[in-house]
Amino acid sequence: MLDSLLADTRALVECESPSTDLAAVARCADVVTRVGAARLGAEPERIVLDGRTHLRWRFGAGPSRVLVVGHHDTVWPIGTLDRIPYAVRSGVMRGPGCLDMKTGVAMAFQAIAALPDPDGITLLVTGDEELGSPSSRPLIEAEARAAGAALVLEAAADGGALKTGRKGVSIYELIAAGRAAHAGLAPEQGVNATVELAHQVLRIAALGDAVAGTTVTPTLARAGTTTNTVPAVARVAVDVRIRTLAEQRRVDDAMRALTAVLPGAVLELTGGPNRPPLEEATSSALFARARALARDLGLPALSGAAVGGASDGNLTAGQGTLTLDGLGAVGGGAHADDEHVLLDFLPGRTALLTSLMAELLAAAPARPETTGAR
Repeated sequence: MLDSLLADTRALVECESPSTDLAAVARCADVVTRVGAARLGAEPERIVLDGRTHLRWRFGAGPSRVLVVGHHDTVWPIGTLDRIPYAVRSGVMRGPGCLDMKTGVAMAFQAIAALPDPDGITLLVTGDEELGSPSSRPLIEAEARAAGAALVLEAAADGGALKTGRKGVSIYELIAAGRAAHAGLAPEQGVNATVELAHQVLRIAALGDAVAGTTVTPTLARAGTTTNTVPAVARVAVDVRIRTLAEQRRVDDAMRALTAVLPGAVLELTGGPNRPPLEEATSSALFARARALARDLGLPALSGAAVGGASDGNLTAGQGTLTLDGLGAVGGGAHADDEHVLLDFLPGRTALLTSLMAELLAAAPARPETTGAR
């Protein structure tokens, strides 16, 4: 099984697929289709949204019971393969996108193919996850609403831990509008947007809560036009990471309640919650199943980890669907030159995925509600 898994992964890695290159993502979708069809005995539905190519395999005539989620786009520009070619040495695989997450896609093919009957499985492999899933989000959410559980093939956390929690993300831009004036001749006639923004940045930064795991970080800021002009406009981007929906709502309410400090200044806020959190309560039941199955399979004891990064698991969890993430490859260096996969883990993790899907198919009825694009 390992040899075929490596062959499939190599085919995917050697077809470069940076998210921003629509033609490259489409080419990679062709390779994913060919590799997946050979393993699964079925062609996927090809779904192109805003020029981005996604693939969906649906097994059985009824509604989905288990949604398996992966993506075939990467952060790596065309030509990276020349600098970091696919290679396997001393039990370690390297190559752009091998960990995040082309090995996970290959694992999904192998695991589903090993099921006695995949009826009730839906496999969704998207092409824009590294951009935040702008076109595939409605598709993912619709599939999640129809399924009883979602299994996400992103790479494992450090040490092979499954990802039992992910922070949600909110993204804002706050614009402070003032009034321009000559900085030397009549600064008092202006309304300094930079000064207004300074007041607001301090308010925004104070919204973080270290105990709750909430970070509210002003990031990119811009103001003014020339060195001798009172700035009429200033703006700042704000990155928010939260563990719970309650915290996401609290911060959002506070951001929308900001009011100007300087007379004559006006505030405009854009943005808001981008991805809901994957709360650990949403993953706990699936994690318990996975731990028991790993024990039955004679695998090392599984651990869980809450991580700060977001994935499509945030979107499935946001629909109220039980979600377990980090079921893909074990390794390190995602988005870095030392991206790698540890081969020793692959057979056991793929067997675990098969067993988890089989148990969920046997135990969980389909959800009665099936809304969205199907």
